[in-house]
Amino acid sequence: MKFIQVFIVIMAALALASCSTKISYGDATSVETTTTGFGSTDLQTIAEKLVDDLITFPPVVQMTSERRPVVFVDKIKNKTTEHIDTESITDTIQTKLLQSGKFRFVDMTTVQAVQEQMKFQMDSGMVDSNKAAAFGKQTGAEFMLYGNMSSIVKRRNDTKDVYYKFTLKLVNLESGIIEWASEKEIRKSSEKTFFLN
Repeated sequence: MKFIQVFIVIMAALALASCSTKISYGDATSVETTTTGFGSTDLQTIAEKLVDDLITFPPVVQMTSERRPVVFVDKIKNKTTEHIDTESITDTIQTKLLQSGKFRFVDMTTVQAVQEQMKFQMDSGMVDSNKAAAFGKQTGAEFMLYGNMSSIVKRRNDTKDVYYKFTLKLVNLESGIIEWASEKEIRKSSEKTFFLN
């Protein structure tokens, strides 16, 4: 009988604890260690490291000293077993590179929308033909930024180890030569612990 009473008290306490939800804002740049899965800290670390590597690489420093080359970002291949928003990673890298003042970008994800807008300007009769954007005037990219993300996951008993590797490359579209490449590695581990009172 006493066991049943203790069980009921424990279940009631758990029910009350699960009923309250507290929401608060946090620092978006603080270290996030909720799981061993890919998270915001990993994204920020990768972007910062790779952008710094690219803009300080001596041939790139020389190339960007007097002009801002035009680049397009290809989709990053996700070779991990996780669903990772690789577009978010490339968006962050692209934004940081733009803010460095060393590169300009063409956005290949909006090509269809741009074509539709230009067709509207030319064919609808609603836009002054002297002020309409003309076909064939856009700037082509000189370089392509592309890469891969891979992971290795190891488990043993209550321990989990996850290794991530993010590789990024800059290729000259005309020559096909890879002008720059860099990698960022991240290792995360977790261990289940049990607390007894």
